[in-house]
Amino acid sequence: MATIGVEEEYLLLDPVTGIPVPYGEKVRMAADVARLTGGQEVQCELLQAQVEVATPVCDSLQEVGGHLLRLRHAMAAGAESHGCRIGAAATPPLRDARHAVAVTDHARYRAMRVQAPQLVTEQLVNGMHVHVGVPSRDAGVQVLNRLRLWLPTLTAMSANSPLWDGHDTGFASWRTVIYSRWPVAGLPPLFRDIKDYERRVQHLLDCALISDTGQLYWQARLSERYPTVEVRCLDVQLRADEAVMLAGVVRALVETALAEVTTDAPLQDCAPEFLQAAMWHAARHGLSDTLIDPGGAVRHADDMLYRLLRHIAAALEASGDTRQVTALVHRLLQQGTGADQQRVAFATGGPRAAVELIIRESSP
Repeated sequence: MATIGVEEEYLLLDPVTGIPVPYGEKVRMAADVARLTGGQEVQCELLQAQVEVATPVCDSLQEVGGHLLRLRHAMAAGAESHGCRIGAAATPPLRDARHAVAVTDHARYRAMRVQAPQLVTEQLVNGMHVHVGVPSRDAGVQVLNRLRLWLPTLTAMSANSPLWDGHDTGFASWRTVIYSRWPVAGLPPLFRDIKDYERRVQHLLDCALISDTGQLYWQARLSERYPTVEVRCLDVQLRADEAVMLAGVVRALVETALAEVTTDAPLQDCAPEFLQAAMWHAARHGLSDTLIDPGGAVRHADDMLYRLLRHIAAALEASGDTRQVTALVHRLLQQGTGADQQRVAFATGGPRAAVELIIRESSP
């Protein structure tokens, strides 16, 4: 089976006020993980009120889950040592809009602040990225072409950012909307092959429309550092087992796409404006309304997830992940997304109750 790796981004929250606090470097150093792994598992983020963790390369979902629990525990301990807490939410329910969070003191991040100051100020958003190994970059492009139709469904399943500045945005994934404002963002286009992919990326670089390939904010892309397809449309998840579920679904989608490429199965596609609208719809409603299937039909969210499980059934069976992933998808349908859970807390106790939920669920 394909290898898999997961990155998660967390907020650092004041446990009393619920406001994000700029302790990223302090927490990273205190987490103790960096000392044990040479700094590869804990990384700085754009803003100092965020930290990022990355699992090693894993072969199984059990490995992914074990590493995520270990990393969350280490980051939670590091945060508590500096009087704050980690928050696995894709947007903060509360923000101090009068005082921008400091940008991490790296040349790349300073350049981004000059390029788009207001976007950087509002980039207090956290994602979950899933890397899945592919045999070649050309195979990776073919996977992207087949995976893109499922990205709205993945976005809806992972929605965990309904709140912003103390109010409900009306979106299940407000992070998706915030990220869409960068020059190269949203759904990846169709590519003929790896040469087409690289030519188009190079054109963006040559025209200085992006400063580096890290600014390819497509919701799925080829990794420049690893031999992987990187799915980036996911909000960070409240709980580690929810992240494991999504990692299993993403790997199975990649494996299914690779099998389709091998058998030369017909490539489904739909009009780009329709697919973009389907993504907006998924970010708006999460699993509380309808979703658009890869054929362009409108379906109830429950039906869409069952169709997804059927689509990836062979890949899940081959990896031994059927029981675990299926059980967690069923739980998701029963309990709702992180956005649904935040809204219940918000309705009963306001933004402070949502912050308390996030802090409670984020730590192992």
